[in-house]
Amino acid sequence: MQFLFRDHLLDTDLRELSREQVPVAVEPQVFDLVVHLMQNRDRVVSKDELIDKIWHGRSVSESTLTSRINAARKAVGDSGASQALIRTISRKGFRFVGDVEAKGGAVAPEHGRTAWVPHAALALPERPAIAVLPFTNMSGEAEQDYFSDGISEDIITALSKLRWFFVVARNSSFVYKGRAVHIREVAHELGVRYVVEGSVRRSGDRVRISAQLNDVSSGSHLWAERYDRELADIFSVQDEITEAIVAAIEPQLYAAESFRAQQKPPGSLDAWDLVMRALSHHWRITREDNAAAQGLLEKAVAIDPAYGKALGLLATSHIFGAHMGWADMAATVPIAERAALAAVEADREDAWAHHGLAYTYLFRRRFDDALAEFELALQLNPNFAMAHAFYGVTLCYAGRWQDGDAAARRALRLSPRDPLAAIYCGVAAYARFVGHDYEGAVQMARESMRQRCDFVGAHRVLTAAAGMSGDPALAASALDGLRRAQPAVSLAWITRELPMLRDEDRAHYLEGLRRAGLK
Repeated sequence: MQFLFRDHLLDTDLRELSREQVPVAVEPQVFDLVVHLMQNRDRVVSKDELIDKIWHGRSVSESTLTSRINAARKAVGDSGASQALIRTISRKGFRFVGDVEAKGGAVAPEHGRTAWVPHAALALPERPAIAVLPFTNMSGEAEQDYFSDGISEDIITALSKLRWFFVVARNSSFVYKGRAVHIREVAHELGVRYVVEGSVRRSGDRVRISAQLNDVSSGSHLWAERYDRELADIFSVQDEITEAIVAAIEPQLYAAESFRAQQKPPGSLDAWDLVMRALSHHWRITREDNAAAQGLLEKAVAIDPAYGKALGLLATSHIFGAHMGWADMAATVPIAERAALAAVEADREDAWAHHGLAYTYLFRRRFDDALAEFELALQLNPNFAMAHAFYGVTLCYAGRWQDGDAAARRALRLSPRDPLAAIYCGVAAYARFVGHDYEGAVQMARESMRQRCDFVGAHRVLTAAAGMSGDPALAASALDGLRRAQPAVSLAWITRELPMLRDEDRAHYLEGLRRAGLK
């Protein structure tokens, strides 16, 4: 269904809102709120009804509802002062009062016919916009189009789960199938900054898939990769390739947006820019950068108090700092928990929000709740490498080191070039230690430190593994490195702060550190 009002078009089938053919970035929850008000514009919609339909009946504060109404007004070109479209009816609720023309949904072009392609340039939306072009079938067989098309469609679907990116719908990007069009023209016509393109070459029982991510505004290739696979199960291969591509693209997009935000004057930064800048510090996993990230995230939350991603990352940053020994855990956990609960309240569909709450629950020793929240985050975004890794360390602390090792290695397989790969290696090292594989623990801890030499978690595992391995020279060297990375570390601190469910796991870890010489 399409709704036309003023100079706006809202398409419920494509879940897109545009103004004069320019896409308007709208959070999914706000989009649903606008749709519900528009569909029921013949009457007043009560607050209770909105809570039931948009928040599925869970408890919602007055400030959260007000924030979402304000965001809805902003999206449709209205304001709280004028209330020309969304009107507040005192003690009753809200009503959409603008003139609306309703039409049937968008129709895909018939097979074999050339679809209309817009030639006017579209302005970039507020959030990063990305288009996935149909992958080129280079097999020379038209009947193989379904496979290359399927890869493209799956990538569009998976990227759409990254709710902070504007992903052009399939019907628009597939208009360019079979046409020799420069990606700069595509970006110009679709109003996007980033374009994903690729090719599929199938020969017998093997397939080669190439993909690359382009920043059209700078003319640079941000990422490129090639995948060679056996086609034992064609749909499994399609799923695997899609998963790998999306997991690789996500951190590259964040990194590009972070760089872009750093080029802006400080006075022009909005909440999104601040979060992107915060991420660039969060990835460096140092004490100073963690504090810088928190400062930027607090500014983002001050601008938008219901910003789920900012609140979730803020909670993660607080707990991570205490986990590394940079802050007092007892004082930090309540602060992080407030931010995490606010994140989930603001946006229950945001994977980052649930990640922050899960990590906080771990240090509340609420292991079942922590695991459940991580699993929910991964349902919302199955390619969320960071969540896989932190889920892994939680599994290890809960005594399930084999599952924890698998989760860490899945994070590494999903995103091997991730800025946080050092953490993923550190989690794998800890899993190996819990499983009494000291050689494997040393190997993974060293790989973690090769990527981030000052990562405290890797120093702790390396020291414990070296102590248990019986190599005094390695143990002495590892302990020296640990004391430089975490000067106040002690057996008492490990006992008090690290949330190990099983007494035998704690005793094992302490014994390794004691043998290395830690007091």
